[in-house]
Amino acid sequence: MRESRRRLSGALRVHEIYDSIQGESTLAGMPCTLVRLAGCPLRCTYCDTPRALSFDAGEMRDIDDIVADVARRDRPLTLVTGGEPLAQKSSLDLLAGLAAARPLVQLETSGAFDISRVDARVWRILDIKTPGSGEESRNDWNNLAHLKDGDEIKVVICDRTDYDWALDILDRFQPRVPVLFSPAWGAVSPAELAQWILEDHAPVRLQLQWHKHIWGAEATGV
Repeated sequence: MRESRRRLSGALRVHEIYDSIQGESTLAGMPCTLVRLAGCPLRCTYCDTPRALSFDAGEMRDIDDIVADVARRDRPLTLVTGGEPLAQKSSLDLLAGLAAARPLVQLETSGAFDISRVDARVWRILDIKTPGSGEESRNDWNNLAHLKDGDEIKVVICDRTDYDWALDILDRFQPRVPVLFSPAWGAVSPAELAQWILEDHAPVRLQLQWHKHIWGAEATGV
């Protein structure tokens, strides 16, 4: 029996599953199915999905049911996000199941949890927390050593202090994966951040949240 058809045990609390366009990462613009798991122990100042923070949000769903739902939608990309996906232990089983059933799976994680046990087929987006996020202390710097081909780093920039801090982090750790700087919505303008990057010849890419530009910052389920 093929791996993608094996019965998967376990369940997770899912806030929502829907089809959209990947608005961020190096795969921005690609049609995708977004699986948003519920619950997050972090409280970032710029969080744009506070409705998913509670571990009581959404509903419990069997992993096998989630994988089947995603497969039926037949999108080229699956994005698992949150909340903080890795805060639920069974998320590792979900990611493995999705990777077996679908050709391309991304995981967006805060970096506060160990990513080394995530299925190697999954492309991981490590969201490093800046001082402006209010959660800088939650960064597990050991995760940077586990980054591989297909992975990338995301940094949400709230102000110039965050920007300078992030460049110092890159200089310190020298990551060998793409690094994307994203302006915190309503805090730093894309033009301002772009100018900083150009002036400093920063080894990063500017990232915009395209889903917000397409449907609006307050839209949900898209």
